[in-house]
Amino acid sequence: MRASLDTNAIIHFYKAGLQDILFQFFEDGVFIYEQIRDIELEHHGKDILNQFDADIEAGKIKKYTDIELKELHVFRIFENNVLDNKMLYGAGDLGEVYAIALAQTIGAYSLVTDDIKQGGPYMSLMQFDDDIMPFNFADILILRYLIGDADALKTVKDFDLINKNSDLNWTFRSQVIKFIRRFWKSPYRLEDLKWMQELVIQNKIAVKTKFTELQKLI
Repeated sequence: MRASLDTNAIIHFYKAGLQDILFQFFEDGVFIYEQIRDIELEHHGKDILNQFDADIEAGKIKKYTDIELKELHVFRIFENNVLDNKMLYGAGDLGEVYAIALAQTIGAYSLVTDDIKQGGPYMSLMQFDDDIMPFNFADILILRYLIGDADALKTVKDFDLINKNSDLNWTFRSQVIKFIRRFWKSPYRLEDLKWMQELVIQNKIAVKTKFTELQKLI
């Protein structure tokens, strides 16, 4: 998978020093639109900019510019997607607008955003007939655990580290419950259920055993 990154998710992973999780999990690449770096992070994430720029320079993050989008002959499509998303989410947080518009334009499957409020991109994309699948940082940690790239203790510790460093006041138990509801008990979209079923088969995940082990720690 590859993913488009929203400003808040970038800041949360980087503040905890856990940004490598993004590069390892989304093995097909992560990317941003240039104004997320040049405007949004300049205003809201100055303390992580040096490391973020180093990762762009190292090729870990692809930064799309207007020039590149024009060279790909998709700039007009991107502009239209930006306008559509501004109508849906407003212009107050352009980070999420740019992240979604870029994902729609270049065909990303995933959006990483920690904006989970009602009416925000995370909740809205789960209810829209859209090809983009939203994940927040807790989703990514749980998925990493399920496929065997981290054990239960590491998963809980990483959640606590991100939660604490960004003062999010989330609880892991509630995020696990929401995750189970989304992908098994009461999915918003049939596509999410099918995606998880395929993931379980491909990785031979013992779902009940995994969640039993995780819930002992939370």
